[in-house]
Amino acid sequence: MAFREINGKVVEATVAPGQRLFSQRGAMLAYKGEVSFTPNRAGGQGGVMSMIGRRVADEDTPLMTVEGSGTVLFGHGGHHIQVIRLTGDTLYVEADRLLAFEGSLQQGTMFLGSQGGVMGMVRGQVSGQGLFTTTLKGQGAVAVMAHGGVIEIPITPQRPVHVDPQAYVAHHGDVRNKLSTALGWRDMVGRGSGEAFQLELSGSGAVYVQASEEKL
Repeated sequence: MAFREINGKVVEATVAPGQRLFSQRGAMLAYKGEVSFTPNRAGGQGGVMSMIGRRVADEDTPLMTVEGSGTVLFGHGGHHIQVIRLTGDTLYVEADRLLAFEGSLQQGTMFLGSQGGVMGMVRGQVSGQGLFTTTLKGQGAVAVMAHGGVIEIPITPQRPVHVDPQAYVAHHGDVRNKLSTALGWRDMVGRGSGEAFQLELSGSGAVYVQASEEKL
């Protein structure tokens, strides 16, 4: 596994010949060994479609390709870091919350409306996180950022989970999402997240929730 948690705000990544990591620009704190960092606007293995999705979502921040032989310390802005290990399923995570991930993972871009319908689109507007989200699929590890720590909440078919949209960090598994509200459409205009809005996640998997609603 490429990542080792040093503390709540720093992870150490092992870089080996023939393998690569991808990290957010500015995330490298220090490194040892023969390690190179190269801007990669194609966004990992997502190719052109991933790049287009990021630009449409106003997330045109290039990733850095990390290669060589050595170790790298990653952190960013003093944010809490959570390492998530994937074993073949897909992780859905906002692009600005990605700190680093292993090159063995396939990156893509998903339009929120394709999973949550019209309400999924509204969720992007409400949370201020854009209508596109990044997907990472396969075997490997991902380091994501959040405010105030991260809680992993299991999602089961018998018990959907309701999350404040701005507290949402990521989710994985066979999960559907939709935005629900206790207010009418007219009352929704101009309001932010909170009790008025709930992101409902149902199915089988897990959702990662940050302890603070503060945006990155």
